[in-house]
Order: sequence, then structure tokens, then C-alpha cells
Amino acid sequence: MKRIVIAMFLVAVSLPGCGEGKVASAGYQGKPDIHPWDSPEAGGAKAQWERQIQTRTLNQNEYARTR
Repeated sequence: MKRIVIAMFLVAVSLPGCGEGKVASAGYQGKPDIHPWDSPEAGGAKAQWERQIQTRTLNQNEYARTR
């Protein structure tokens, strides 16, 4: 008798998850991805952005700074 009650409880708890309908995908879909050089800081200049990244990388290299 106890097993039947437990089985009925498990069935009753698990069935509501099977009845979920399809979720509508309308509305906000997230922020669109842009290239890093299209940011306001870089102003859309890819070559300038690449130079800034290269300079920043060289400044983080301690071996290059101590020579």
C-alpha cells in the first residue's frame, strides 16, 4: 500500500512538467554583437584599435619594459 501511494505521488509530481506548451520567442532577443573596433572608444577605426591593443599588450610585458 505504501509503494502505491509513493508511486502515485511521484506520477502526480512529474506529470505537470510534461504539459508545458511551446514558449513564444517574440520580444527581446538580447544585445546584438558588434566588433570591438565599432565601440564609441575606438570610433570604428579598425587599424587604430589594433594599434591600441598592440601597445597595451607591449606595456603589459614586463620583460619588454625592463630592457
